[in-house]
Amino acid sequence: MERGPMKVAGLGFRKDVTLASLREALLAAGGPAGLAAVATVSDKADAEALKQLARECGVPIRPIPAETLAGIDTFTQSELVAEKFGTGSVAEAAALAAAGPRARLIATRVVSRDRTATAAIAEGDGA
Repeated sequence: MERGPMKVAGLGFRKDVTLASLREALLAAGGPAGLAAVATVSDKADAEALKQLARECGVPIRPIPAETLAGIDTFTQSELVAEKFGTGSVAEAAALAAAGPRARLIATRVVSRDRTATAAIAEGDGA
């Protein structure tokens, strides 16, 4: 049985992020329609606001180990994120990692107005 492309939203955020900020970033990136999952770095996967967003969207959370994010080339670059995670954007790298090895970004990183959340969307085969 052949599957179609899988869309994954990657999310980066500060520990004090709110559901409203995550939702705003996701909507700015293209919204939840057609998403198969949301992804973020593993150590933030249990954040309450993220769990609320995933429930709201009806999708699972895909935790991505920090070492997997390191070295993933991203369209946007944050010096702070690069120093901490070894990639230019947690949102973009998490989306790409979760969507599979041949994934491509369909929405580059966008930032919430309060600057506590970022979102990007990738499409891939999920393999």
